[in-house]
Amino acid sequence: MSTRILLVRHGQSEGNAEGRFGGHSATPLSAKGRAQAEATARALVAEKVTAIYSSDLLRAVETAEPLARERGLEIRRTRAFRERNVGRMEGLTFQEAAERFPEDYAALLRRDFDLVLTGGESYRQMLDRSAAALDAAIGQNSGGCLAVFSHTGTICILALHLIGALDAPNLRPVWITTANCGVTRMELREAGFLRVLCVNDTRHLACV
Repeated sequence: MSTRILLVRHGQSEGNAEGRFGGHSATPLSAKGRAQAEATARALVAEKVTAIYSSDLLRAVETAEPLARERGLEIRRTRAFRERNVGRMEGLTFQEAAERFPEDYAALLRRDFDLVLTGGESYRQMLDRSAAALDAAIGQNSGGCLAVFSHTGTICILALHLIGALDAPNLRPVWITTANCGVTRMELREAGFLRVLCVNDTRHLACV
């Protein structure tokens, strides 16, 4: 018996379109993001998703809604799958953040895992909250196919968690980039054997 896990980044948000840090802000999808969400639902409906989880932030929920509607499933919203809280950089453009808060911005680029951003959180804190929620969701949906709608930073951390790359006491800066509505597919088999099927699949967005 195997459990399939789909990690899906939200569609383009208005903040993405403007080059801003989204963080925990309630940024809605742009028109392009809504089209991406619909295309993603059409691609995933054939995968017989049995459970849908989402960050409770607006851009993630709006991305999950078309698939939930197609599959007739409830969206299980949780703060655990939110993007990293970037503190005082939230809502700023990347250039504004680099100019106003160069130390926090540089730490973000270095992927400093344990540094807590001013007014925000560290990657390790994000790992603790999101990995526990994903492990619980997998346990509750053994043998099924769960789709988790989240954010680029959170999806990176969850993917690294699943493959065991974050178990070492000293972590190297590793990053997995996910495009808007990119899908990362994994399959967890018995005895903990994990198959990585694809990372950041965007083929379904060719028409958008």
